[in-house]
Amino acid sequence: MNTNKHVNNEHIIELKNVTKYFPGVIALKEMSLKIKKGEIHGLIGENGAGKSTIIKILTGVHQSDKGDIYFENQKISFLNPVDAINVGIGCVYQELNIIKELNITDNIFLGCYLQKKNKLLDYKEMHKKTKQIMESLGQDINPEEICGNVGIGLQQMIEIGKSILNDSKLLIMDEPTSSLSGNEIKQLFKTIFKLKDRGVSILFVSHKLEEVFEICDTVTVMRDGEHISTYPTNKVNQDQLITDMVGRSLANLFPKEIAEKGDEFFRVKDLTRLGLYQNINFEAYAGEVLGFSGLVGAGRSEVFRGIFGVDEIDDGEIYVQGKQVRIKSPKDAIKNKLAFVTEDRKGQGLILNESVNNNLNIAVLDFLRKWIFIDKKARQRNSNRSVEELKIKTASINSIVGTLSGGNQQKIVIGKWLNTEANVFIFDEPTRGIDVGAKIEVYKLINELVKNGKCVIMISSELPEILGMSDRVIVMRKGKIMTEINRDSSQFNQEDIMAAAWGVVK
Repeated sequence: MNTNKHVNNEHIIELKNVTKYFPGVIALKEMSLKIKKGEIHGLIGENGAGKSTIIKILTGVHQSDKGDIYFENQKISFLNPVDAINVGIGCVYQELNIIKELNITDNIFLGCYLQKKNKLLDYKEMHKKTKQIMESLGQDINPEEICGNVGIGLQQMIEIGKSILNDSKLLIMDEPTSSLSGNEIKQLFKTIFKLKDRGVSILFVSHKLEEVFEICDTVTVMRDGEHISTYPTNKVNQDQLITDMVGRSLANLFPKEIAEKGDEFFRVKDLTRLGLYQNINFEAYAGEVLGFSGLVGAGRSEVFRGIFGVDEIDDGEIYVQGKQVRIKSPKDAIKNKLAFVTEDRKGQGLILNESVNNNLNIAVLDFLRKWIFIDKKARQRNSNRSVEELKIKTASINSIVGTLSGGNQQKIVIGKWLNTEANVFIFDEPTRGIDVGAKIEVYKLINELVKNGKCVIMISSELPEILGMSDRVIVMRKGKIMTEINRDSSQFNQEDIMAAAWGVVK
């Protein structure tokens, strides 16, 4: 756990009774927040709690409708993001603002290039400063390296480098570990502590409570746009934070219900794609949750992209309810009653600039056709039912999906497939990037599916989730199946599953 070393009692920023309205929604309601100088301050809450709105107000993207903001005891008002940068507020967004075609120096100095006396750009000095900044973050880099050639972890460090160049006094980090590997997360945390040592304040926005306890001095909980509580992290426990976030106690984070196992619904035989996976064999049954575990790069998602017809396969057979089928496209998969909730909800699962209504019905347009027309009443019934049953928070079914919170977007991806006649539901990282309350709702939905005789295949990198919800687990490593473990086996535990993921099968 982090300590309060280097934290003083002066506040870098204070929000007093800040309120923000959007059409049909009160995003923030008299929200108050204080962050001390040199403090790592966690901000948590369910999706839709108002965290993103706080970030946008602090960075000048939105302006508050009521309330006051003080930065270093001076009342401020940002008209645009440049105003926020100029006073010393930086932000590393979950969706990185990296221009991948440019090199590291260009990305760090974008908008504030150094010039020589003859007005030419002084790349020699900029490369030098870039190298110094990145070395201060523990990164030995070539400043002329193209950003598209480096990993997500280094791209994130480049974003932090921009804030150092701008002398940021407050750095906001929005879900900074969501796309990072274990080693990249460790490096990020080292960097955060280095910034803290320099007196930089950090607002750490995360869904991962274990990370909040690991690095934050203080944590603030939001719910429904309001301030609920603030605690020193060494004086609160996870149960209390969860209760504050959702307004109720969640004694069981994984509400697993055992359903009656039915007939074989799905089977693959010797599925292979050269260079990615080979000789994949498994079957899945009605009434069960089949978990797929493994390290990043094990090939789990690639297998199911091949099964669903997103990518080609080189060899192998696919059977649905005992009958061999040929799946060359997602359309073929849907006809064979398969559903695929992709891990990349924004890139592949949703059309962000379209409405909730259109997104919820995009997988069933063929069923909604009357001649060449769409049955608009049936489409609206589908959407209204999904919004009610999944408790999707939206002003209306005509709201643009890109304006909703991550948890509500994930519910729409799931709702899209529930509107089909699927028997086999493939969930790829179903709870990534959503809060604990939304996770519980996804788990309950999985329970309902298997109770109703459906088959659920769940790919997850979260071992507690795999153990909490699976009836059977298949562990993959480097494109191969290492082992299969039943829920009633003595090997159904974190240690044995992780050992298999590393290549050690007991």
